[in-house]
Amino acid sequence: MDNNGSEIRVSKGSAWRDFFSTVLILVAALLVALFMITFVFRSYQVDGPSMETTLMNNDKLIIWKVPRTWAYITGHPYIPKRGDIIVFNESGLARFGQQNEKQLIKRVIGLPGDTVVVANGVYTIYDKKHPQGFDPDKTLPYFKNRTIPYTSGNLTVKLGPNQLFVSGDNRPDSLDSRDFGPINASQIVGQLVLRVYPINKVSTF
Repeated sequence: MDNNGSEIRVSKGSAWRDFFSTVLILVAALLVALFMITFVFRSYQVDGPSMETTLMNNDKLIIWKVPRTWAYITGHPYIPKRGDIIVFNESGLARFGQQNEKQLIKRVIGLPGDTVVVANGVYTIYDKKHPQGFDPDKTLPYFKNRTIPYTSGNLTVKLGPNQLFVSGDNRPDSLDSRDFGPINASQIVGQLVLRVYPINKVSTF
């Protein structure tokens, strides 16, 4: 009742309109969230040591998916830059004692058309600009002021169109292209852009 003693009633029609408005708002919020997760960005948590010390176990990350989404829309492959850290889908891992299909996070070392050589503990990349080869670990800034890890293995891989060679930063303890071979650009989920946890290690990539 109001201050004059008059009774106030809510019409049934108004109640139903409020109910459906609330439902529509919730559905719209859910659809927006699904759209963002599917096409824009998604949060991940690091599981394992393969990217140490760049990324540590349980670090929480934001993966940017827009370039991959745009590539899907335009029908062109998304080719990240050398040195970018990406999340991608990989299958056939059971032969390494792993869950057969997983999403992995690694660093891009080789790009389409490159020849990647692993020998004497280092990567050497041969491409049109560097016919004599170069060491990406020394020429790119991701190991700046850090000790470059020993890269185990002995192989030579020629990358085809849309193929990438990926590697963990913790080279002695990383399952990567040295084991399962190159990945295809279509396997990429997105690129690492932000670490949000731990708070004292928040950083962009």
